Amino acid sequence: MDVLTSVRDLLPGIRARAAEAEEQRTVPDTTMKELVEAGVFRMLQPRRYGGLETHPVRFYEVVRALSGACGSTGWVASILGVHPWHVALFDEAAQDDVWADSPDHLVSSSYAPMGRLSADGDRHRLTGRWSFSSGCDHADWALLGALVPGARAKPEFVTVLVPRRDFTVVDVWDPVGLRGTGSNDVVVEDVSVPAHRVLSNAEHARLTGPGQAVNTGPLYRLPFGAVFTTTVTSPVVGAVAGCLDTYVDAMRDRTRDSLGGGRFAEDQFAQVAVARAASEIDAAVLQLDRNICELYDHAQAGRELPMELRLRTRRDQVRGTERALEAIDALFKTAGGSSLRRGNPIERAWRDAHAGSVHVANDVERALAMYGRGRFGFPVEDNLV
Repeated sequence: MDVLTSVRDLLPGIRARAAEAEEQRTVPDTTMKELVEAGVFRMLQPRRYGGLETHPVRFYEVVRALSGACGSTGWVASILGVHPWHVALFDEAAQDDVWADSPDHLVSSSYAPMGRLSADGDRHRLTGRWSFSSGCDHADWALLGALVPGARAKPEFVTVLVPRRDFTVVDVWDPVGLRGTGSNDVVVEDVSVPAHRVLSNAEHARLTGPGQAVNTGPLYRLPFGAVFTTTVTSPVVGAVAGCLDTYVDAMRDRTRDSLGGGRFAEDQFAQVAVARAASEIDAAVLQLDRNICELYDHAQAGRELPMELRLRTRRDQVRGTERALEAIDALFKTAGGSSLRRGNPIERAWRDAHAGSVHVANDVERALAMYGRGRFGFPVEDNLV
């Protein structure tokens, strides 16, 4: 299945529904149905459950294309699309729970440890309220972060897999950007969770997970800190790349009403803005793809994944987001007053890119400090590496 080709055919319709997504504050059902049928959400899903088990770079390429048409749609496709990869690290019984009766069940998440998980024999009890669960309106399951109190100095940080019948979606999403992502709150009130639906986050850092016993491909040997964080940056870069195309098309035949008039495209400052933006986008994509490819090649060959490469991946991932913001700011500043009108594709992309940049995975200074710490020879302990 060539998902990218299928998605490209969908882009005009998705672009036409971008305003509807913003107004509804969720991706339209029509779009979600098209994405499911195109195989977007099966790209990182194990083949044994009807997935495509695609090289992750191909997945990010699809995400960028979608984001160029609608930032909110690209964001939801990216976030929901990466979760089958994470579910594949859970115990086989948990994977059966999600996909045994359909390969198209969707999974949302909120990884912040806002829940409390207490032991109850072979099962656990989960209670909590989580924010920013993108695409949860469309989800059949949710991956939720929780703390397990105990005798340890620090509580254990885990991710819990919860079916839709056990959580409630609270409609609170009304942001400046990424308005169509439906990133609402999720509430769980004292529900029972079997042990096989709980995964320790410490396993992420060790690059292990019980699901690797049945999902043996290189895709499931990659670090969570690389796969998930690149999932967050890709829609930001894609939205900005789409904005650049829109900018060039819109400004090519435009004439100025001020600053001496003349064709906008002949203004050297506009030409420089286009060049800078294009270069920043290319740099972001090239580094993101290079690092993921190198990690995948190591995993495919059965080699250990060097910590230096894992840190470099995080370094370039946050710089990719930073570069995307620099690019879109340059375009926005030179687009003139017409770009301020709500609903203008340039204005929407500017809001979406900046909204995506505040995700915890895009904490630039923290990620760069981790890289610097590693280069100086200090140990780095972080679940997002």
